[in-house]
Amino acid sequence: MKYLITGLGNVGYEYENTRHNIGFKAVELLCQQLGGTWRVDHHGDLAEVKFKGRTLILLKPGTYMNLSGKAVRYWLQKEKIALENSMVICDDINLPFGKLRLRPKGSDGGHNGLKSIEALLGTDAYPRLRIGIGNTFGPGRQVNYVLGEWAADEVAELTTILEKVAEGIKAFATIGISRAMNNLGK
Repeated sequence: MKYLITGLGNVGYEYENTRHNIGFKAVELLCQQLGGTWRVDHHGDLAEVKFKGRTLILLKPGTYMNLSGKAVRYWLQKEKIALENSMVICDDINLPFGKLRLRPKGSDGGHNGLKSIEALLGTDAYPRLRIGIGNTFGPGRQVNYVLGEWAADEVAELTTILEKVAEGIKAFATIGISRAMNNLGK
């Protein structure tokens, strides 16, 4: 069985360690854990890894956040992957820092990457794992916060959070979204 696991982020050195790129960081860690290698391909960077008999195609869209749907739609179609066997990983300012929320569908919550995916897929019924980045910013400072680098205290916790995300992805691919949702809540 094949899965498309998309970590959202923006390409470029200036975005590498920003809160908005936590989706990239999540799939990078999973790729490293499972011995994968990244390659530049159509609409982004791709790695194919195996886990317990499943093939996970990891994607970091090269389309920038606001056009993420182009990459997701392309790779779902090219690899003939069912929508329920895909997962999008992204940051979420509406969740406290480090809180994880896995859902089989839902609104874009104001996230431009999710808006793009929903628009190009024509549905919001695709699994997504949101990673809370908090919202400790003042009025009019949201863009600077999301595109800002992690605070020192956040950096100290990032590895643990990303390891939980990687375990959530593995659970999604092996035991299904319902049980994976329960496991992440623990």
